[in-house]
Order: sequence, then C-alpha cells, then structure tokens
Amino acid sequence: MGIKKTYEEINEKIKKGKAVVLTAEEVTKLAREKSPAEIARSVDVITTATFGPMCSSGIFINFGNPDPPVRMEKILLNQVPAHAGIAAVDAYLGATAESVTDIKYGGAHVIEALIKGEKVELQARGKGTDCYPGKEDIRQIDKDSVNEIFMFNPRNAYQNYSVAVNCSDSVKYTYMGVLLPGLGNAMYSTSGELSPLLNDPDLRIIGIGTRIFLCGAQGYVSWNGTQFNPEVKKNQYGIPINNAATIAVIGDLKKMSSEYIKAAYFEKYGVSLFVGIGIPIPVLDEEIAAGVSIGNRQIETTIFDYGSSGKPQLGITNYEELQSGYIRVNGKKIKTAPLSSIKKARKIAHVLKGRILNREFLISKPVQQLKD
Repeated sequence: MGIKKTYEEINEKIKKGKAVVLTAEEVTKLAREKSPAEIARSVDVITTATFGPMCSSGIFINFGNPDPPVRMEKILLNQVPAHAGIAAVDAYLGATAESVTDIKYGGAHVIEALIKGEKVELQARGKGTDCYPGKEDIRQIDKDSVNEIFMFNPRNAYQNYSVAVNCSDSVKYTYMGVLLPGLGNAMYSTSGELSPLLNDPDLRIIGIGTRIFLCGAQGYVSWNGTQFNPEVKKNQYGIPINNAATIAVIGDLKKMSSEYIKAAYFEKYGVSLFVGIGIPIPVLDEEIAAGVSIGNRQIETTIFDYGSSGKPQLGITNYEELQSGYIRVNGKKIKTAPLSSIKKARKIAHVLKGRILNREFLISKPVQQLKD
C-alpha cells in the first residue's frame, strides 16, 4: 500500500516541531538518490517560491471618512489615478496605473511606498450629496492611518511562461524587457524547479483557500487567476510547456515587507510590480513526491518571436539551458536573462521553510480545487 498522509497529520507534526521540510531545490537534489516513495515517507512539506513582475496586481483601500464626508469619485494617490467606482471611500489601485505627471511612476511605486510605511498624498473629489456634502479631501495617508488596505492580485504566479526573442531588425520594448534585434537575446520569467505551480502540475494541492507567503505576510489563494488555462500541451513529465494556470491572491498589506516587493518601470512599456510568493506543498503521497522531484532539465517551455506579428513559435527549451546563460534558436547561440529573480525566490523558499519549522506557518487544505 502506498504512502498516504493528511493535512491534519502534517500540521500536527509542524505544531510539535517534528515536520521535515525541504525547499523545492533541496528535494530535487534528494530525488537523485531516493524514489518518490522514499521521499513521500521521509519528507512532509516542500516550499516553493517565485519573485518576478506580475502586472495584474493591486490594492483595495478604505480611506475612512473625512469631515465633512466626501463621496470620492475621482482619486489620485501621489498623482496616480485609483479606481473610485466602488463606494464612497473605497478604491482599487492597480499596479500598472501611471502617474498623470510622470509615466515612469505608477501604482506599483505607491504600493511599495505604502508597504514601507511612507506617506502618500491622497487627492479625492466628489460632486457633493446630501449625505456626503464634502467635495474635496486632500491629506497625507499611510498604511496605519487608513481603515483597511489589502492586496488583491487577479493574476499571479504563472505556472509556466514562454521565452521571448526578437527575429526582427529593430529593438522591441516589451513586458518581457528589451528584446534585441536579430535574436540578440532571450528573456524568460519563471523560477523553474522553484516555481510554485510547476511543483503541483495537476493542481491537486494549490487551490482556493491555500495559505501562502505573499510579500512577507500570510496570504491566501482566493480564486483561479485570470487567463487561467491549465489545458495546454504538456511534455512527457506532465509539465505544461506554455503559460497554463494562474492564481488570484489576497493578503494584508499592513503586514507585508518591502523586501519581497519592488516597483519597476519597463522602458517604453510601462510600470509593473515584482511580487514575492511562496507556497508550501504538503507531500501527501508518492504522486505529489514525484511532482516536486522534477528538476530544471525536465521543465520545458516554448520560445516565441515577439518581433513578428502573431508571435510565431520557434522551438522548445528547458530551464537548465535557460539558467546556464545560453540557448540555441535557429542554430544561433543566444544569451539568456531572467526577468524573475532566482536569488530572491530561493530566499523566499528558505524563509517559508524557516517559518514552518518554527511553527509559525501551517498548511491549509483548499476548500475547492482550481480545476473544478
């Protein structure tokens, strides 16, 4: 009979300080010596992580009523427009929203500033109503002065992501960074064997209600992410070779750390936000043990030409090749560069591992699978 564990059993071991926890990189090394059955028997939790640009991110804020109260219909935060069409003093600030005075500054910078505890200028205006007679509210806010402020990201942590190259004869400025002409470089944006959803290829573990590490705080998977498409082509190891699944996530900004989030500006493209996410994978059985044991050589992704209309496919590569610094496309050796930070992802995986070992972080069973 195969190894079978439950969430409750693993959490009990965590509470007693007896759980065996490894990072995804550590278990991949262990898999060179041990079978999935042996790993399932000896390891309880694997920590995964990613740190990369995730444009589909933002925050909800409830500012609290000024005196006299204002029904906020137009809102600027450090000159960045926030969406006010929710309620009188609620707003959503998207990471990619651009300042009305500086296109290199945007929602991502405001979010980072708030996490750091810095002051942000609120400018809010409304037409004035009987119950909200005020027409203007201008003040300095920070994360402690507002009622609620939480991060809600509609699309984060792509299961896999394509490699971008440029076959044209001109430079292309994209969300994948600057792509040099004539196959001058290749950009990729997934942390490979550390990447959360790649360690759960069939989405058995990561689902609605899964507790995660989100920018230093405890957060949750709240829904499948937008552009969720797990039914893409898979390789012989069961790994999607294209973008595939995504997750929507939520967490308390007041508890986040600026060490795990970073605003960015992509030349001639716009503002984005680097987000740090870590997800624990409980090793419930041999099938899950086999999934977390897959390494960079077995994780493949597709190369697309971002310099041509329709982004034609040029081939397949793997993360061992990408992380080596070079791949070959159409017979040409091309230098690679990651948009995501392997170093930061590695740190997040180790920090999450430490929190579990210190009994500060329990795993949670999904209330619903993402594929249902």
